[in-house]
Amino acid sequence: MSSKFLEELSNDYEKLFETEIRYDVIIYAGEEPNIKEIHAHSNILCIRSKYFRTAFSNEWAEKKDGKFILKKPNISSHLFDIILRFIYCGNIELKNLQGPDVLKLLIAVDELNIHQLISHIQEYLIKHQTVFLHQNPAGILETIYQHETFTDLWDFCLEKICEEPEILFNSNKFVNLKAPLLELLLKRDDLNMDEIEVWEGLLKWCFAQQNLDNEPTKWTKDDITKIERSLHRFIPLIRFYDIKPTDFFYKVYNYKDVLPQDLIHDLLEFYIVPDIKPKTNVAPSRKPNLKIKLDSTIIQSNHIPLFASWIDKKESSHYDNKNIPYDFKLLYHSGRDGFDAASFHRNCDNKGPTIFVAKVQGSTQLIGGYNPLDWNGNDVWKTTSGSFLFNFADGKNISTANLGYVKNPSVAVYCSNNRGPQMGNFLCWGNNNWENHDIAADYYPNIGIPNTSNTPSNFAVENYEVFQVIKK
Repeated sequence: MSSKFLEELSNDYEKLFETEIRYDVIIYAGEEPNIKEIHAHSNILCIRSKYFRTAFSNEWAEKKDGKFILKKPNISSHLFDIILRFIYCGNIELKNLQGPDVLKLLIAVDELNIHQLISHIQEYLIKHQTVFLHQNPAGILETIYQHETFTDLWDFCLEKICEEPEILFNSNKFVNLKAPLLELLLKRDDLNMDEIEVWEGLLKWCFAQQNLDNEPTKWTKDDITKIERSLHRFIPLIRFYDIKPTDFFYKVYNYKDVLPQDLIHDLLEFYIVPDIKPKTNVAPSRKPNLKIKLDSTIIQSNHIPLFASWIDKKESSHYDNKNIPYDFKLLYHSGRDGFDAASFHRNCDNKGPTIFVAKVQGSTQLIGGYNPLDWNGNDVWKTTSGSFLFNFADGKNISTANLGYVKNPSVAVYCSNNRGPQMGNFLCWGNNNWENHDIAADYYPNIGIPNTSNTPSNFAVENYEVFQVIKK
């Protein structure tokens, strides 16, 4: 019974906000040319927010004709409307907002000291808008770092970037990352990168800060001094002893002029003299905190949450490494089992749902598809609405993914003893002979898989793998 009365009370207060009866606050939200005048009631704002209590009691706000005047150019009128509706009636709807706008809303409620919403919006971002981190990871990380109350979101973003560092390190905004944030990341023992990649990322960042070429032979003495100063704070954070000898010689020793000479001497001794141990105390090897065990030479652990999310058609709330509802068991690897169709069927028939991934020859592009049925049968089309094709323009960067669910379910999957996997008109004939000629995109959308319709020959892949998708 009481809940019914609370709902009526909430509705009445929302009507008060909408009708603006006896308002005494005028808020100018947003910037030109999108400034909007919003009317409110000071007594309600004061009860619900310490920010407004302080503003009105200390007369921050200008008062004219008996009405408080507030100007908030840094908060858009749309977001201010959402905040005020929550203040009046306790309701808030976030599902129609994109990740960047939800983050802006979080910043606004933090400024307005509405503590209930700070936790709620952080939880929503973590559960439903994880993709937003890929859009501008450096900027988002810096924004969250500047707000002490965003602790849950900060922990989540750090953990996510340590699990999938390519989100940040492969971003074109990586070089804009502030030095304290980069230092904080390089200190992490759970950063999931080969140490040589960490070193190369640091160099890329450093050269961008100094606006210098990455070729040491082109540096002046002043350039060397600048780079030494820029690198100084980060050198102790690089686990140089975990770098392979070949990578050390070609990718580290090449920059010996900007590294401490005693470090270079110790590293040379370590790599040349058998069974020698490091002379100094060094940081322990990084140990990524990953729960996914993946048997693959083509994909990485960060592809798996994405595949699982696509299988379950989760549009905004993607899985992460902690809540994946499937296991992905390697059934077939072309380099191990052979490219012929017979090998494919011998390993993949009677296994139920599978996902296959191929690396296009001479590129970093990954392509493939998900078959929720099986590969049994000969010369038969199988009907399903759950299949999809995918394309990563750069397989090392999951933000380059493009996805296409089947458009014509009756021709979703084709099974033939003489062919490898076929979905629509994208298929492997066996013996590494691939083609894709769905010109009109009638079967699946055009998502950037190489099109062989207008070329005289098919294309090849370096290898492809097939995984059995097992519900946990």
